[in-house]
Amino acid sequence: MKKLFLLIASVFIFQAAFSQGNPYSTIFSHYHISPVLISPAAAGFSENHQIQMNVRAQWTGFPESPKTYGIGYNGPIGKTLGLGLQLMSETAGNINSQRFQLNYAFRYELKRLKFAAGFSTEFIRHQLANSVIQSTLYQPGDQIVEDAVEGNRTFDASLGLHGTFDKSTFFSLTFSNLVLAKIGDIESGDPEGTFFRYFMLNFGHEFEIEQYNFKLRPSIMAQRIKDKPFQVDFNLLGSFIDDKLIAGASYRAGLGGSVGLLLGTNIDVFRLYYSYDVAFQNVQKYNGGTHEVTIAFDFAGGKKKYDRTPVKPRR
Repeated sequence: MKKLFLLIASVFIFQAAFSQGNPYSTIFSHYHISPVLISPAAAGFSENHQIQMNVRAQWTGFPESPKTYGIGYNGPIGKTLGLGLQLMSETAGNINSQRFQLNYAFRYELKRLKFAAGFSTEFIRHQLANSVIQSTLYQPGDQIVEDAVEGNRTFDASLGLHGTFDKSTFFSLTFSNLVLAKIGDIESGDPEGTFFRYFMLNFGHEFEIEQYNFKLRPSIMAQRIKDKPFQVDFNLLGSFIDDKLIAGASYRAGLGGSVGLLLGTNIDVFRLYYSYDVAFQNVQKYNGGTHEVTIAFDFAGGKKKYDRTPVKPRR
């Protein structure tokens, strides 16, 4: 009975975690701090070299709950180019997934406007754990299960724009799942197509209150991802004492809704952020919420290798 429950739980987690087509599009919630997580055009935009690590534990306490790990680098190359790479790994039930992504960006400045255009190429692999075929519930000769154990490999791409106006207003637009959408159109014979239908739009403004050494940054992110309902995130981020103390809150409308709280610090080249999310869904009764941690090192471009001058959070 216990094995049957774990199998059903694994199927449920698989459907919830991977119903997006590209499960990593918005898997990390710290994109409003590090926009390169959702926009390839943000690579090298701040003209800092950044190494970043992300860990996300979703639905803690729930059997076989999703856990995601990521590590990446992005930085400028010369005055106009940016390059980034990301490695991600996720386990959810008996499903293991890996992704390797390369980001390329071209940035420009026109007086008060700074913007960049970019694209990404990514290789994704999903694989069913070998333990499934060793289970007493497995029926030998099941070709679907055996193919899943061998792994499913896909290639995808995204296009994006990212920019700031007067260094305080920021925006980002990314068209995701371009290859998967095109393949789906060919297979379905849809005359209208879904190319460029899937997007993530993020925009906001930073208000600086100099007399209190305080900054307030509200932002909104709307997303429509392949095989996933339309969602909107409302984010509010505040920073104090020259960005040494950062706090924020988020609300997600869609799929029942969720709310999250964030705390962080920026000391010299070191950055640390932690967030906790809870969902307004029935599944929340059976888990302890979602935890996410980001650790990053930011080195200003053009300075000495171990220059410890503080750098500001990216927009």
